[in-house]
Amino acid sequence: MNSPDRAARRVALDPGGPVLVEGPVEVVLDDGTVARSDRFTVAVCTCRRSRTYPWCDTSHRPRRREAAPGDGGAPCTGPTDREEPS
Repeated sequence: MNSPDRAARRVALDPGGPVLVEGPVEVVLDDGTVARSDRFTVAVCTCRRSRTYPWCDTSHRPRRREAAPGDGGAPCTGPTDREEPS
């Protein structure tokens, strides 16, 4: 697997975010299946919240709802911050 002919892949660690890997990339999952991406740079999820795991879909980012005047765009905390229909 460590052939001297193979070029090293560059990996960038994004604190609080994904691992960025120069592609193409193959990721071997826990169950042995292999996920492949041919993209130039691949974002590999480290938080396991991604719906497209092992690829990052930015689920690690705090969601913000649209700011109401004077609200400042408070973080979305889920269904409790929504108004009940009248």
